[in-house]
Amino acid sequence: MPEALVVNTSPLVFLGNVGRLSLLREIGTARVIVPSAVFDEVAMAGHVDLAARSLDEADWIEKAAAVAIPASISEWDLGPGESAVIATSLLIPDSRPVIDDLGGRKCALASGLDVMGTLGVVIAAHRRGRVDDPRALLLEMRSRGMWLADAVIERALELARVTS
Repeated sequence: MPEALVVNTSPLVFLGNVGRLSLLREIGTARVIVPSAVFDEVAMAGHVDLAARSLDEADWIEKAAAVAIPASISEWDLGPGESAVIATSLLIPDSRPVIDDLGGRKCALASGLDVMGTLGVVIAAHRRGRVDDPRALLLEMRSRGMWLADAVIERALELARVTS
């Protein structure tokens, strides 16, 4: 696991809304970093829910200052959160962006970063013994707004080596 995770909005919302934001630090990383653009999006952009409260209460999350977005990232026309996560990840040695958005994931990969998403966090947490029933957690996240097709859940469970 990398030294630091740099986390985008959707993983914070999806994990926060099921009360499992702590999984980000329980998967073996020393630091969890949220760029200010992402923090503001979760805290002030209508997420007045469990996710926003969880983020506010998580004193172990580092809020990163705004960074300049390189042209190689801005040309992807991503949202401010994805752009900030990728740019911050590029500046922090041994960091890994946590992004669900497909465009953001593609940009991160094209930038040479090893990207992970919310499902990857759940799988890693299960492998470390922090999630007993990943199927139940994924279904709970789906019931609280995360778009997850049955086939995506089954593939994630295969990766986690969980059988039906």
